[in-house]
Amino acid sequence: MNLLSDVLSLLTPRWWILLIASTGGITATCMRVFETEKSRTKRAKRKKETELRALTERISIYARDVHQRFPTGDVVVGERDLAEQLRKRPEAVVTALNLLLNEQKVQRASLR
Repeated sequence: MNLLSDVLSLLTPRWWILLIASTGGITATCMRVFETEKSRTKRAKRKKETELRALTERISIYARDVHQRFPTGDVVVGERDLAEQLRKRPEAVVTALNLLLNEQKVQRASLR
């Protein structure tokens, strides 16, 4: 009993934090290793949807900012220009714009 109390008294708060963090890391690693293919696929799909939603939000914020700078007209931005501005792949921007188009938050404009 004395040995156990001596060991516990040697563990300073810094060691307790390290011990708890290590335990959490090991638990997370084990969960990933023993994860089924179905749950792995589901997690990847959720992550992709979350990233897509975040990108649509960034596009909306960018359009709002540009519209505040030029309040007299519509905001017209090319897909590639928008992808460069947001530092995202053009395919991801096109997917996000299509999602916004389906939600009727953006319109497709002809360049004539």
